[in-house]
Amino acid sequence: MSYNFTMRLAAFLVGSFVLVPFCTAQQNHGYYRFPAIHGNTIAFTSEGDLWECGIDGGAARRLTTHPGEETRAAFSPDGKTIAYSANYEGPTEVYTMPATGGLPTRRTFEGGGAQVVGWTPDGKILYTTSRYSTLPDAQLATIDKDNHIELEPLSQASQGVYDSQGQTLFFTRQRFQGSQAKRYQGGTAQNIWKFTAPQEAVALTADYPGTSKDAMFWNGRVYFLTDRDDTRAGTLSLPRCLKGGSCTSWAPTCTCSISHPAPTKRSISN
Repeated sequence: MSYNFTMRLAAFLVGSFVLVPFCTAQQNHGYYRFPAIHGNTIAFTSEGDLWECGIDGGAARRLTTHPGEETRAAFSPDGKTIAYSANYEGPTEVYTMPATGGLPTRRTFEGGGAQVVGWTPDGKILYTTSRYSTLPDAQLATIDKDNHIELEPLSQASQGVYDSQGQTLFFTRQRFQGSQAKRYQGGTAQNIWKFTAPQEAVALTADYPGTSKDAMFWNGRVYFLTDRDDTRAGTLSLPRCLKGGSCTSWAPTCTCSISHPAPTKRSISN
């Protein structure tokens, strides 16, 4: 056995002993995205599939195993159904499935770009689409239980959430502009607007030229992501804001881990 080969083998074995504990310590870490919550249950995307776990954390349960990517899960108001976006058949469309798991049902046929935003309080899916716009703009639309699609009366609307009465829509006009730069202030910076028909929409965050997005409504307040008061480079903070009022910092956390049971095949219903 040559000296060089012996040294390479020794280096490999030392590296293996160093790496094994590190990999073991990281085995439950993952990249968790697009969280949604109803009651004590959180649904989220990891490894391109949908998972759910309790709000106290712990082991998560896999809901989907299809090779396609499932994202942007949103619980129905009664918590029995999850709407989400998936590219099972090529283009990204809106699907629904039971919150406990089961076969998905395709809800849109728009040729791609259909992204679930949430639900209306009366049980319609709220999603963003470019299918009906004569300009390259995103618009918000709803889907009822009979698959009837109705556009929101807004020329530009990307993200959005209704208040608890379903009367006022809080939305962003612009889509995410693709830059992760802190305090981006270009012409496509997202801002929160408020729309209550038949009045004109009004801007709520026009006092700040940077990013304000991902509005959430809870207990009479609008919560949203912004970089206006965060000193950590490259990150967004989670403030809370009264309707039309000022903002204060607020940042809860929850940790879930995922396990990997044997995969099962699922079919898609049209």
